[in-house]
Amino acid sequence: MTAPLALIGNTPLLRLTNLVEGLANGVELYAKAEWYNLGGSVKDRPALWMIRDGERRGLLRPGVRIADATSGNTGIAYATIGAALGYGVTLALPANASPERLRTLRALGAELILTDPAEGMDRAITTIRALVAHAPEGYFYPDQYSNPANPQAHYETTAPEIWSQTGGKVSHFVAALGTSGTFMGTVRRLRELKPHLRAVAVQPDSPYHALEGVKHMASTQLVPAIYDPGMPDGVSEISSEEAFATARHLARHAGLLVGISAAANVAAALHIARELREGVVVTILCDSASRYLSERFWAVEDNVAGAGI
Repeated sequence: MTAPLALIGNTPLLRLTNLVEGLANGVELYAKAEWYNLGGSVKDRPALWMIRDGERRGLLRPGVRIADATSGNTGIAYATIGAALGYGVTLALPANASPERLRTLRALGAELILTDPAEGMDRAITTIRALVAHAPEGYFYPDQYSNPANPQAHYETTAPEIWSQTGGKVSHFVAALGTSGTFMGTVRRLRELKPHLRAVAVQPDSPYHALEGVKHMASTQLVPAIYDPGMPDGVSEISSEEAFATARHLARHAGLLVGISAAANVAAALHIARELREGVVVTILCDSASRYLSERFWAVEDNVAGAGI
């Protein structure tokens, strides 16, 4: 018999090379299917690590609520794990989060504070900080943007899984920057195993974008404390339109329904893979499309397969 929290981690690694054209014979492209986690996204990993760390330090105990800012997936992870462990959850998130995410959070029993979408995640962060400051004894604030347990989760789980699943052949790692925990923790561990690993960060091509949960680091007022700008070897900037086109292509030609940030990751990984003569490129499918199906971009018909495909 398997306990629910045992369903976090050990996600499949999918080969994508045969889905696209223009790759050299010596290039392989893979992606981690993170919707296999209990709460349906890559954020289950850091959420569990931060909650367990809070318990160990005595900051999270019966009667204390988990409180944090989220664009959706980390909140769903908190709410899922909180429900499994008996903790209440309070979340601040932009009001333009997809209806599917909002319904999921409410179904899991989370208390929601919706903030002005025009001010993005920065407003959600300042809102939850003010709430916790007003009643510090009543809340455990993991602060996913500053908590070392966030990248540590990926150091301990995501990176070793990638290493094992590729037989140590991974040569390039590509991931979007939100809290930056996935990128920071995974790259730190993979570089210990392979010092010459190339790591490419993915971010939107402008401050005004539709890549939910992904930060444009140059324009954000609150850069995550866990982010090290010296860690990436390069940055791949992806437009919202290219991410949408990639999501549609993966759905219609590969049967892979993925979220918007996942599609941005694949678009960036494709740009890199096409420049190589040999190598093993790995990226992250952060979640599935189940939380975005109300988005209008799915109905668009592409004249060509889509940018980057």
